[in-house]
Amino acid sequence: MTILFNILVFLHVVGAAMIVGYWIATMRTPTVHPRQRDGAFLQLLTGIAMMGILPFLPDSNPNYAKLGIKFVIAIVVAVLAVIGTRKVKNGEPVSTGLAHGVGGLALINIAIATIWQ
Repeated sequence: MTILFNILVFLHVVGAAMIVGYWIATMRTPTVHPRQRDGAFLQLLTGIAMMGILPFLPDSNPNYAKLGIKFVIAIVVAVLAVIGTRKVKNGEPVSTGLAHGVGGLALINIAIATIWQ
């Protein structure tokens, strides 16, 4: 079970890198890249899977308040990424707030994951 959990953590980090990496890459001309949407969905799926596995891990003591807050932020990131991706696909401009909302909220989620014990 631990190996599966570690694989999910790896994929979760890859999803975060997809969101934040594209956000930083497009900082001068803010937009939402389709890979950010994919990264948001990857984060959601792996996060849910990790929450399901946590009770079965030895010596795990999950902080469900922290995980709940991260889950809500992840849903908001995914929704914003879908909205931004649809705008790009339809040739509409993506607002700076929307683009920075996707990357900034993902970065806040990373901060919560690493700083909040």
